[in-house]
Amino acid sequence: MRWFGLFKPGDWLIVALGLAFCAAAFPLAWQAGVAEKAIIRRGGDVFSELELSRNRRIEVPGPLGITTVVVDQRRVRVASDPGLRQYCVRQGWLSRPGEIAICAPNQVSVEVRGSKQTYDSLAY
Repeated sequence: MRWFGLFKPGDWLIVALGLAFCAAAFPLAWQAGVAEKAIIRRGGDVFSELELSRNRRIEVPGPLGITTVVVDQRRVRVASDPGLRQYCVRQGWLSRPGEIAICAPNQVSVEVRGSKQTYDSLAY
């Protein structure tokens, strides 16, 4: 803790400005706009594009059976899937652009899209 004494007022100013910049930039870097639609893929191909403004239920056939996708109150979720582990069902409600639920055994995925393209670690 003796290294705190080595800081001069200008050093503290630089640290404070750096922290303020990071705090201000963090929300801007991860902002993806408003969720507008859900893209449902089956076997890698687009099966359906659903507007999140309209509540509905859609059944997607896959190799193992039927995966049920529900849109309600501008959010989407996988309600049921014939897969064993139920990871995509446990994913819950998706409401922000860039969120995705993948039902790998049944080759079905649901992705939320917004007005802006989102970035994740795979996009870099």
